[in-house]
Amino acid sequence: MPFFKVTLIRSGIGLTHKKLGVLKALGLRKRMRTVFHDVNPAIAGQLMKVKELIALSTTDKKLSRRQMHEKRQPPPGFVVEKSRLVEGEGKS
Repeated sequence: MPFFKVTLIRSGIGLTHKKLGVLKALGLRKRMRTVFHDVNPAIAGQLMKVKELIALSTTDKKLSRRQMHEKRQPPPGFVVEKSRLVEGEGKS
């Protein structure tokens, strides 16, 4: 079952009460917060009301906040790409 992945990019400050109500109904209260909704015409209509404030994509599975956080983490450890202490490179 597909889902809408909705992220609030711009703040709703200064908008009409109707648009603020739509953001609240979608569960978008803070910037850069992501929510998932089922794909249906009612949700699509709400998203069209605030299309200039959000980033929208579709996905096949719903992720929890913990899973999204783990997905953004870099791999553990570090990699040395180039060492400044190597003798003989670039020096004559």
